[in-house]
Parts: sequence; structure tokens; C-alpha cells
Amino acid sequence: MSIHIAAKSGEIAEAILLPGDPLRAKFIAENYLENAKEYTSVRNILGFTGNYKGKPVSVQGTGMGIPSISIYIHELFRDYGVKRAIRIGTAGAIQASLKVRDMVLAMSASSDSAVNTRRFGGHCYAPTATWNLLKTAWDVAKTKGMDVTVGNIVSEDLFYTDDPEEWKIWAKYGSLALEMETAELYTVAAKFGREALAILTISDHLVTGEITTAEERQTAFTRMMEIALETAIS
Repeated sequence: MSIHIAAKSGEIAEAILLPGDPLRAKFIAENYLENAKEYTSVRNILGFTGNYKGKPVSVQGTGMGIPSISIYIHELFRDYGVKRAIRIGTAGAIQASLKVRDMVLAMSASSDSAVNTRRFGGHCYAPTATWNLLKTAWDVAKTKGMDVTVGNIVSEDLFYTDDPEEWKIWAKYGSLALEMETAELYTVAAKFGREALAILTISDHLVTGEITTAEERQTAFTRMMEIALETAIS
């Protein structure tokens, strides 16, 4: 039993979806999983396990930011034997070619966080998705007739920054969107030899200023949930 999750042995599946929002985890459990049972509500970061098309799948909230997701994925990999982790989250587009509600598969994740700088003694590490998950998610999306964009995203430490235009340097070098967790997910998964992927829905747009509602971010981005579930059981 881990400190922050406190689930019993065997209560968490080997494949898990990781929304930042615990209420999105609850929504997925209630609408997609059969016989879903809550295995944690510590700090109101909810986690559930059920079946999807007859196969066990868990869904666990992680909170926002690299320090928060780092705690949960460390415990999931180390203490509960999770082998396949798929983040389903929101991101802010920094390319005009993307639209709000578009989906992005994060092939790699740049970051302004000092976490990996500290971890690797000042050297640069390139956090990267697991290829077979990336390929599977792409194939699932195409089979369902859903458009997705694949590329580099940026995991930032600050949501509110003193420089409102700092995103432009990332955009100049082709990054697609900003979020706050994926770089750590990919790094910790590599440390433990596990599979990881981030599937993101564009919830706001730094170029156009368009933004979605909190309710929509919680319950309406179902296409990425469906891709993630199909990928998790593949």
C-alpha cells in the first residue's frame, strides 16, 4: 500500500488512464468501465478499476503539474505493477494549424522544468513516447475516422507566467502545444521500463485566444478517452 494512493495489492490494473482532473477519472469510470470500483479517494484524487471490453483497466487522477504526476506514477509503477500508462489531458495550442478540440499525440515532450536538469546532473534528456502505444493510438484514431496530430509538445512548470509571449520560441521550433505533465510521465516510465503515451485535446489556443469551459474539459472530450481505452487494451 503506497502513501498517496493507498490501494490494496491487485486493485489496480496493469493498464491505466491518467487524467489530471479526478472528476474526469470519475466520468470515465461511470461511462466507459463495467463494474468499476473506487480504489482510492486520498486527497480527493480519485482512482477506479473496471473492465473495458472484458479487459481490466484503471483510471487515476494525477493533479496538475510535474511534481504531482511524478508522485502518482512513481507509486503506480513501483508499488502496483502498472505496465502501460496513458495520459489523457488538455493542452493549449501554439500553432495556428491546430484548432480548439483537436487532438494531439505527444511523440516527445520538451520542458522548461528543472526536474530533469537536476535528475541528469545538468545533462539534457529527451522524454519520448513508447512507439507501439503511439502507433496503436494513431491506428485507432484513423479506424474511428478521427483526425490526430503527432509531434512535440511542451510540459511547462508555470501556468501563469510573467512573460505572456515565451511560448513563441517553442512554436518557432515546431512544438504543437503546452501542458504540464507529459515530460515527467515519459521520463519516469523510461526509468521503470514501462510504456507511456499522452493523448491531448486542445482546450485553449494561445494564438487565437479561444478557450473551452471547465465543464467541457471535464466531460466532453470523449474522443481522446475512446482512443486511450482502445490503446490501453491492445
